[in-house]
Amino acid sequence: MNGGLDAALLIASAVLLVAVGAVRLSTRLGVPSLLVYLLLGAAIGEAGFGIEFENATLTRILGFCALVLIIAEGGLTARWSTLRPVLPVSAMLATVGVVVSVAVVGVAAHYLLDIEWRLALLLGAVLSSTDAAAVFSTLRRLRIRPRIRAMLEAESGMNDAPAVLLVVLLSTGELGQRPWWQEVLIVGYELALGATVGAAVGWLGAWLLRRVALPASGLYPITAIALTALAYAAGAVLHASGFLAVYVAGVVLGNARLPHRQAILGFADGLAWLAQIGLFVLLGLLASPDRLGDAILPALVIGVVLMLLARPLSVFVSATPFRVGRRDQAFLSWAGLRGAVPIVLATVPLSVRVPGAEYLFDAVFVLVIVFTLVQTGTLPAVARLLRVTAPGEAAELNVETAPLERMGADLLQLDVPPGSRLSGVHLDELRLPIGAVVTLVVRDGSAFVPALDTRLRVGDSVLIVATAQVRDAAERRLRAVSRRGRLARWFDEDGRERAE
Repeated sequence: MNGGLDAALLIASAVLLVAVGAVRLSTRLGVPSLLVYLLLGAAIGEAGFGIEFENATLTRILGFCALVLIIAEGGLTARWSTLRPVLPVSAMLATVGVVVSVAVVGVAAHYLLDIEWRLALLLGAVLSSTDAAAVFSTLRRLRIRPRIRAMLEAESGMNDAPAVLLVVLLSTGELGQRPWWQEVLIVGYELALGATVGAAVGWLGAWLLRRVALPASGLYPITAIALTALAYAAGAVLHASGFLAVYVAGVVLGNARLPHRQAILGFADGLAWLAQIGLFVLLGLLASPDRLGDAILPALVIGVVLMLLARPLSVFVSATPFRVGRRDQAFLSWAGLRGAVPIVLATVPLSVRVPGAEYLFDAVFVLVIVFTLVQTGTLPAVARLLRVTAPGEAAELNVETAPLERMGADLLQLDVPPGSRLSGVHLDELRLPIGAVVTLVVRDGSAFVPALDTRLRVGDSVLIVATAQVRDAAERRLRAVSRRGRLARWFDEDGRERAE
């Protein structure tokens, strides 16, 4: 009676388990796990196991739901102290940079591939957004300067909003029906209102979570995620940018002092992984391998234009006014990762039956596969070549926080991996701010209370208790020492000599 449902559940659970296992395998092989999910979806599709799926409308709806969860997790894990200095340049990249990219790719597609203007601009709009899932999962494993990483993460969290607006307007034929200045005002209004809605939902949600005693701790993560979904829905109902509302709500919630904050972040991380797996498998399932061969040449042509002209020009226009250096601009250009978002956006014209939409979807699908391999595989080498790495800061360095609510303090966990300059540093050389103290060191499976002259070793796990007021300062100090080692006493966090 329920044979069809049971079979679907069996396939879905098997695919999920294989996808989870593929994370470890892809890490060993150096292949992006998101690309493995795409290929997994294609393997169980019509050309593989024979599962036929051609519902572009359902894919678009589920894709937007998945993006809400992915963007929400990016906002929840973003530290305001890191985000604030780069917010202006990231906002420019997410707005002006998107417009520049759309224009350059659209012109190139029209003249090089002989595509009519509407479809050419749609191609530019679909490819204008960097992918939050790809950026978050890739950059956090790289040893690059925190400022550059923050720029890229903030841009990927914000640029979905203007890209979605442009794709929808072009797909429905509404763009160009009004004077250009009215179009700009409408887009500006939707972005501003979306940010306002997100901030309001995030602030109100944080206020409620601090004051409402829920009967079970597991309800707090569910409530936090529901609040970000509420921000999206409220923004959409008010004809504002729902995706920007999600990101802003996530940032506000993630930087508030919430009960069970670490559980909230862990739950959001798990949901984001589930959304990424489901989204990429679904997109791979929607693709038709038989048609992809004809899309290879157009995809490569547009990809070269995007990587060597459109993206660098959009970065130059957006970042130069903020005095971002040429090396940083070059890395920002190369690290503008494309992933699920362009493919999801390509389902919008497909679902409303825009002429040539299948051609566009196939080209975007091929481009994402090729350039995910090229970009992700070369990012570490490009970072070293451009000297934008964070010297001495190991990629595995992680600062975990868990609230000690009644005492108004946080517990920081610091690991000392191989290659870290923390190795050999005495605890008194950390020079933590007043209000932060090392309470425990775990070494070789044994824990002990350290003295000021205790020297850190590779493999140590260090527990630090910090008051809420000095938490950010303590975290910055630890990262500074991880970059400069014992010399951090005479240098600030950016490596410049301290004026004392």
